[in-house]
Amino acid sequence: MPASFDDFEIGQVHSLGVAPVDGKALDAFIAAFAPGWEASRGAPDAMIYAIWSRLEMEAGDRWAQTKRLGVDALRWARNPPAGELLRGRMTIMGKDPVGDGKGVIIAQHDLLDEAGRLVFSCLTRSVFAR
Repeated sequence: MPASFDDFEIGQVHSLGVAPVDGKALDAFIAAFAPGWEASRGAPDAMIYAIWSRLEMEAGDRWAQTKRLGVDALRWARNPPAGELLRGRMTIMGKDPVGDGKGVIIAQHDLLDEAGRLVFSCLTRSVFAR
């Protein structure tokens, strides 16, 4: 697993791990943050973002990522039901060294359902130590 800026290569795909859409968590999320949303419609967009954010944060703990500059081009494709297992991946789209000590990595992040269908995607720009 790459750890620093120089270890990442354009085109590489890295796993962010997996996370279920937990039924109890879905009900609690709806009650707290999406009143009026019906659980039968699946996880609301904000919960999908929260699941991705958790997976990315946990995966990022293994890397020398020092700062998140931006999350752009957010796209929600579907709302998975409770019980669905989501898989996260990160594809390195570009990288730019910034001096001797750091560099910026541009990556596409995707959440996929069990059938491999896109649930959510976004682009990130992050600073990594060299």
